[in-house]
Amino acid sequence: MARIPIIKVGSALIATVDEDLTDDDALEFQERLNAAIERTGAAGVLIDVTLVETIDSFLGRLLHEIAVGARLLGATTVVAGIQPPVAMTLVELGLQLDGVKTALTAERGLAMLAAPSRANRAR
Repeated sequence: MARIPIIKVGSALIATVDEDLTDDDALEFQERLNAAIERTGAAGVLIDVTLVETIDSFLGRLLHEIAVGARLLGATTVVAGIQPPVAMTLVELGLQLDGVKTALTAERGLAMLAAPSRANRAR
């Protein structure tokens, strides 16, 4: 069973998925992530999937559900590091990650999460 670390950095949670997930692993991750958002009050979530080689229709839908759940809990979600073959598979499956922000790298994803908080501080 995969264990995905979830760490808090500033006002964001970072989860690095370092292997392909089974459906059960993905569901457990969703539960743990929602609990972590609630417990920490995180404003943002970065899910780094750089090392994931396969995202099937179930995991694609679950990423969307994770983002929707996080938004309901007051957090913005960015999925970073989707590899080109994975992106092509998602397109071929007809999966649209509506409402899910994406970034090429984890660094860019963190910058996206930090941008709204900088704009709020400037007001």
